[in-house]
Amino acid sequence: MLLLIFSSLFGLMLIGLPVAFCFLLINIVGVYFLWGGIPGLVQFTYSLFGSVATFSLLPVPLFILMGEVAFHSGIATLVIDTLDKWLGRLPGRLSLLAVGSGTLFATLTGSSLASVALLGSVLAPEMEKREYKKTMSLGPIMGSGGLAIMVPPSSLAVLLSVIGEISVAKVLMAIIIPGLLMAFFYVLYIIMRCKLQPFLAPAYHVSPTPLPERIQSTVRYVLPLGFIVFLVIGLIFLGIATPSEAAATGTAGTFILAAFYKRVNWAVVKRSFTSTVEVGVMVLMIIMGAKSFSQILAFSGVSQSLIEFVIAMPLSPIFIIIGMQVVLLILGCFMEVISIMMLTMPLFMPIVLFLGFDPVWFAVVFLINMEVAVISPPFGLHLFVMKGVASKDTTMDDIIRASVPFMGLAAASGVLVMAFPQLALWLTR
Repeated sequence: MLLLIFSSLFGLMLIGLPVAFCFLLINIVGVYFLWGGIPGLVQFTYSLFGSVATFSLLPVPLFILMGEVAFHSGIATLVIDTLDKWLGRLPGRLSLLAVGSGTLFATLTGSSLASVALLGSVLAPEMEKREYKKTMSLGPIMGSGGLAIMVPPSSLAVLLSVIGEISVAKVLMAIIIPGLLMAFFYVLYIIMRCKLQPFLAPAYHVSPTPLPERIQSTVRYVLPLGFIVFLVIGLIFLGIATPSEAAATGTAGTFILAAFYKRVNWAVVKRSFTSTVEVGVMVLMIIMGAKSFSQILAFSGVSQSLIEFVIAMPLSPIFIIIGMQVVLLILGCFMEVISIMMLTMPLFMPIVLFLGFDPVWFAVVFLINMEVAVISPPFGLHLFVMKGVASKDTTMDDIIRASVPFMGLAAASGVLVMAFPQLALWLTR
């Protein structure tokens, strides 16, 4: 049954049908034969509605809207300019600027693709002008852009929580320390590599910025981001608001901040809401497909049989979890992140729960794997976004070579979280 379902699924994907519709078509056929024909399809319709008519999904479109407003209003560019004033003559300063900007911009948007597009279009031309090698220009942009997956508000974290039926609030809190750890690894790598190989990021003269001007820019453009972070994560952490309520206050705060900088107009509002509707509908379609797919797997007996098969294996439970991560890494080379989540979460979560592992911890490790997936050749989405915004002489080979060290650093973060679960669970407790 599992072989039949997956072969049909991959067959539909290979002919170019959108992922959400592949799942829905498989689900409709499965429901018709397993749930008793037409009555089963009627019940299936109610099930589809129930999978998206839930309050816990409200953060997804709101986090998307936050990112769209920040992107279209240009708030992120102001943050990049402010950070640039503080870096002075540090080795690889523009690469460090990419990491710092990516981390801060991640607090305004749940979209890693938007982060890579913005950082690539703003910083890549300047790096090229300063004769930075591709390894030290494209790599940091792709790696730090992906931090939007690991820094709240992360739409992907909310989506994973809903598909896996895990607490959204706990997952959003759990990814904070691993996300910052990943950013720290990136900074450490850049400084050490530029010290050992200065030609990768040649030093250049930087006019010093007076301290009062730097403080003024920080107070005006960076500190307000702390207000947004508090509205999203702080309210959840203090138990004042649910994730949905916190997403609403964060979105309102982003609009207020953009209005404070006089960057809200009809064009910005229209583009932000249009993009949010387009992406939001796609995400809801995907959730409908994933939820009903997990029901088909359960009803057909596949989930239970898979659990029994795994239990019978003469392996320690942690090795089973490691095996899951290997599967995710392999899938990440060929599929986009949401498709991987839809395929694997309905199969993995029953096993994780049966083996007694914390689902929040597993969700964090899963998301770190997705961070690796988006920069994995040959089909990592960040590779293609980077190709779209990089200079014309940049080849895909250049981009892949630049991504490899940051894949390793992200994977190292995942190994640490697996070895020391408290890195993910301390804040949630």
